[in-house]
Amino acid sequence: MQGTTSKQAALQDSIPVCNPNSKLRIAYLLSRYPAISHTFFLKEVLGLRKLGFDIHTASINLPDRNIQSLLPIELEETKTTYYLKRTRFLNALLQVALILLKHPRIVLRGFKSTWNLSTWDLHQRAYTFFYLIEALLLGHWMLKHDLRHLHVHFGGPVATVGLLTSQTWGITYSLTVHGPEEFYDVQLSYLPQKIAAAKFICCISEFCRSQVMKYCDPADWDKIQVARLGVDIQEFSPIDHQRASSSLRIVCVGRLVPAKGQHILLNAFASLVSRGYTMQLIFVGDGPDRSSLEQSVMSLGLGEHVTFRGALNHDQTRTQLMQADIFALASFAEGVPVALMEALAMGIPTVSTYIAGIPELIRDGIDGILVPPSSVEALTQAIERIVLDPKLRQELSRAARSRAIELSNLSANLESLAAIFESRLC
Repeated sequence: MQGTTSKQAALQDSIPVCNPNSKLRIAYLLSRYPAISHTFFLKEVLGLRKLGFDIHTASINLPDRNIQSLLPIELEETKTTYYLKRTRFLNALLQVALILLKHPRIVLRGFKSTWNLSTWDLHQRAYTFFYLIEALLLGHWMLKHDLRHLHVHFGGPVATVGLLTSQTWGITYSLTVHGPEEFYDVQLSYLPQKIAAAKFICCISEFCRSQVMKYCDPADWDKIQVARLGVDIQEFSPIDHQRASSSLRIVCVGRLVPAKGQHILLNAFASLVSRGYTMQLIFVGDGPDRSSLEQSVMSLGLGEHVTFRGALNHDQTRTQLMQADIFALASFAEGVPVALMEALAMGIPTVSTYIAGIPELIRDGIDGILVPPSSVEALTQAIERIVLDPKLRQELSRAARSRAIELSNLSANLESLAAIFESRLC
């Protein structure tokens, strides 16, 4: 009988997203899962499952480490995650051909959506059709698992796949926008189209929400909500450590990329060492700027004072933070860094910059010290101020912990996110 087999019908004929007799079922699409620099993905997925959601994960790319380097919980996640790029290209084309035979109208709708989305730039148009292949595979996977809503983190290429999946298969989708990359070239990333098509949009800060509002019709503003990220405030709690030496440790956690401003921090650190302060600077993270940073360390004669730990997993990063006297992040561009939340939760006196959502998290002179981005002098003075004033260090430490509990409590923020999903999908 026609239409009786849900696996051969359009996806909208499958079970509803929100069924009063079952869990709320959501597919999560991530650019890379698990990823050492995006542990908040893992925390969010696991946290929502504990709250009763049926979350199925899909990832464009394979994990960023080999199996032996994954934490046990990460390894478990890989066993149930659908990896789009695990399928070889020829096999992917074969699967698309089979989808075309079973669902010709869906595929044609996908081609139409892709054509309408693309510009006349042939290179960009070609990339968009590759995204369509991934959208066809993703939608077919969702169909097999009776999933009708897709949630996507980040508004770049991964969200293009999400948008095309929604338009091709007739499902709903939503976004969590972080910034700032999504706002650099909104036409190239189709951000206005993504906003208009999304059922709802979560922004990680008020600043982020303002930028999304900037690129959409005011009629869509009511579907844009703030859903802050968070950290486990029990896991990241203040710890008194007995230091073996009198050398102060400054820790910076983040990918070694231009946007993080590590060269500014390094120059500020060099200035402090030249003034006679006994200090160590620890960089946790890896990236394309590592080589130039290492060269700068050598040219400044700081080889005995600066250590590059490389990319560390969640537990190893926490160990580094446990030994920190000051946390410094001199970013030029950010969303709201999770590493900053972790440092605040641990009560570490923190110095960062007046950009994007960071001032929403840190009130200057209360929860930490904020300086203008790019100013070596201002950053040097801020760190020196903390070093010279033990009372200020204690005040910043207490306030930082309280601020993290107030704004960055993972448990509370996940409940807020769950409420958004339930109100928008049920």
